[in-house]
Amino acid sequence: MNQPTEPKADKSGVRRHNLSLVLRTVHEAGETTRAAVAGRVGLTRPAVSSLVEQLLDLGFLVESGKTFSGQAGRPGTVLKPADTGPAGLGVEINIDYVTVCVVDLTGTDRVRRTERLDNRAPTAAEVLDRAARITAEALDEAAERGLDPAGAGLALPGLVTGGTVRQAPNLGWYDVAAERLFGEALAARRPGAGGPAGLALTSDNEANMAALAELWSGTLGDLRTFLHLTGEIGVGGAIVVHGELLRGAHGFAGEIGHVVVDAEGPRCRCGSRGCLEQYAGQAALLGAAGASDVAELVHLAETGEPRALAALAEAGRMLGRALSAAVNLLDPEAVVLGGIFPRLMPWLAPAMAEELAGRVVSGLWTPDAARLRPASPATDAARGAADLVLHDVLADPLAYAGTGTRT
Repeated sequence: MNQPTEPKADKSGVRRHNLSLVLRTVHEAGETTRAAVAGRVGLTRPAVSSLVEQLLDLGFLVESGKTFSGQAGRPGTVLKPADTGPAGLGVEINIDYVTVCVVDLTGTDRVRRTERLDNRAPTAAEVLDRAARITAEALDEAAERGLDPAGAGLALPGLVTGGTVRQAPNLGWYDVAAERLFGEALAARRPGAGGPAGLALTSDNEANMAALAELWSGTLGDLRTFLHLTGEIGVGGAIVVHGELLRGAHGFAGEIGHVVVDAEGPRCRCGSRGCLEQYAGQAALLGAAGASDVAELVHLAETGEPRALAALAEAGRMLGRALSAAVNLLDPEAVVLGGIFPRLMPWLAPAMAEELAGRVVSGLWTPDAARLRPASPATDAARGAADLVLHDVLADPLAYAGTGTRT
């Protein structure tokens, strides 16, 4: 029986695809020339020149001086992504802070605002309204810099699907329509900036967003298959396999913070006992160490305070125990530690590495294998949420031409 064939793209569809191809090539290079783009993508120079001219006219690219290859012929004009126009907006709502950032097409973090807020006491609607206020301020600053966000990504704690936080135990949120509430609050503060008629909204778990930031904007080279852990009040996790997020059947994959590492351990907010975050989450670590904040915990560890060292060693052991099961199951290249964990790695890593070496069956996770890595600077969940918006812009620039919303 003959299988149905895919419909062939018409000329406009092919051009749309090629515009994305050229824009993504310039974006990845940072600076390049028409000739270099043509050689990279396999199109003729006249075809690339035509596509580049359209991208210049639409404000996605700019020209900047000449470059000399050392070979015969005229020098090439340097092409770069524009640092004005379409941008990505990322909003991270966490247990004790809200961060908003705006990232331009060059990949530069142009606007960033963080407010330390206890988001556990207010209602979900009040927290999302706070986030909308900070976002509105960031949008005003972005407009002053000639930036026009093409959409907003929300990074949220807990189980997130379809724009709804199904549960976030550390916030006490259950079945919260976060995208809708945030969009309505933003639209009330800046008419036209939120909701169906304004910025396109997307949302995901904050650990997933942080993993995307590491994948797309990090400095870990060719790392494409890894586990990403974020140490905050709780512990979040994300799984990247061959450059793609592994989400699971319902979008809930990666909840390593609620892996049980001691069945007789302390009660967790999720209702279980002995979850990893009861040993390695920020609140648990500070309590066990007798520290008021992470800076004090670092100071105590640096001075050799026994209680702090014991708390960090225990957290490292429990992290290694949970990670060894994940490593045996998924076979990642590395584990990337974000949030508070990079600052604490000198004291967490030895116990983690020892557990991994003793429990991972492949034998590849010896203490000197350097597979435990700190997250790259500035690759937090807010950045990942902004990068997700830019990813859509790069995939189909015509959809965002001349406007901050889809055409």
